[in-house]
Amino acid sequence: MVTTPTMSKTHLEFRMATAARDALLFLRGIPEVALGDRVIVRDPAGHKRNGQVILTSQTIVMVQVFEGTQGLDLDSTWVRFLEEPFELPLSPDLLGRIFNGIGTPRDGRPPLISNLKRNVNGSPVNPTARAYPREFIQTGISTIDGLNSLVRGQKLPIFSGSGLPHNRLAAQIVRQAKLIGEESQFSIVFAAMGVSHTDARFFQEQFESSGVLNNVVMFINHADDPPMERLVLPRTALTAAEYLAYDLDRHVLVVLTDMTHYAEALREIATAKGDVPARKGYPGYLYSDLAEIYERAGRIKNRHGSITMVPVVSMPSDDITHPIPDLTGYITEGQIVLSRELHNQGIYPPVNVPPSLSRLMKDGIGKDHTRADHSRVANQVYAIYAHALEVRNLASIIGAEELSERDRRYLTFAEIFEKKFVGQGEQRNRSINETLELGWELLSLLPADTLTRVTEEDLAKYYRPAEVAEVAEVAEVAEVA
Repeated sequence: MVTTPTMSKTHLEFRMATAARDALLFLRGIPEVALGDRVIVRDPAGHKRNGQVILTSQTIVMVQVFEGTQGLDLDSTWVRFLEEPFELPLSPDLLGRIFNGIGTPRDGRPPLISNLKRNVNGSPVNPTARAYPREFIQTGISTIDGLNSLVRGQKLPIFSGSGLPHNRLAAQIVRQAKLIGEESQFSIVFAAMGVSHTDARFFQEQFESSGVLNNVVMFINHADDPPMERLVLPRTALTAAEYLAYDLDRHVLVVLTDMTHYAEALREIATAKGDVPARKGYPGYLYSDLAEIYERAGRIKNRHGSITMVPVVSMPSDDITHPIPDLTGYITEGQIVLSRELHNQGIYPPVNVPPSLSRLMKDGIGKDHTRADHSRVANQVYAIYAHALEVRNLASIIGAEELSERDRRYLTFAEIFEKKFVGQGEQRNRSINETLELGWELLSLLPADTLTRVTEEDLAKYYRPAEVAEVAEVAEVAEVA
């Protein structure tokens, strides 16, 4: 076993590897190595591989090699401990660039050169320095803007399933999101973990065709890239977001897709380390690990910039009680849930309204943010649709012809709501006023005495009652559509 000094006085290379298993390299007798330190592994041919210390003790150091340990000859493998964590160079030139999980360019352009570098693990924020998330963000999607509003500084995940269009929805939010009354667009930090090459190209083409690419910084980890890189990538992306928000005073929207791939990589590494498994084999620290990522969103007092986060979580077997969506729901402020049933009917975006919610919606809507009647319209539409679903279940048992005239109107409301309000299409960008007017148009299909969550002033201003014949005609048109 040999040690030798490198060109740097502070960095030493060690030839003390004792074992290799999968992507793990084990070394003994290495002094003063810190958990999380960055490592360079050099094989006999001079090729370099990236690594990170994931376990350290007085007797052994465990290094996760991103590119794997295949082909390494332990007797002639040199390991350099850089005595520093992964850092990201930062400058305004980040925007318009594409990187991998550790900040290496993927777009064929030169690396970013900057004197400013920051630890990708971030710095803790004093809780008392946080500002409460407010200010309505218009995504142009009615089921979000009207019923589950997103506010600046919020964490609002999308819960999806395999084969559902969560990537298309995330791309649409990136294209359309804006603050009402402000000309400047959001700066976008887009982080994709474990995605296929096809999906990665889809996002890039979407951003290029819509003209937002120059305002987006992308961090991409493909499905065939090292799993360890997936653990670093969201932290790298959020370091870029914090720089754009708090150094450059920009409003930043962070999209993380797919957090399930992140959690699976975490499980893989934890199993290799020998950590005690918990639910479904995930490590017991999954909650705190996810919180470490999600809680980097928000606002800071006396800072103009902010970080709003939209994580995408694909639910294995469409199970919302699976540990990943379950724990995500505890940490974040609501969820947008996609429905396989609506998707199979050709409705886009297939947002399942009853289980979707935004816990901060009440603080970002109303007279000073959107419109005075917004909260009441949202509550009324939700209540009517929930009752209509009960009527639909009843009709499946006794038959629609046995329903009362009023209940048939509820059925009509549900059909039109799903086709016209929920199913707005991928290219349609509705303003919040358009969404609220559409909500009133649907509420006007029902008698005024059923609308108990709006005021008399609202009814006088917005309610336009529909005759029975009109309702039947609208329902027929919706059925044809």
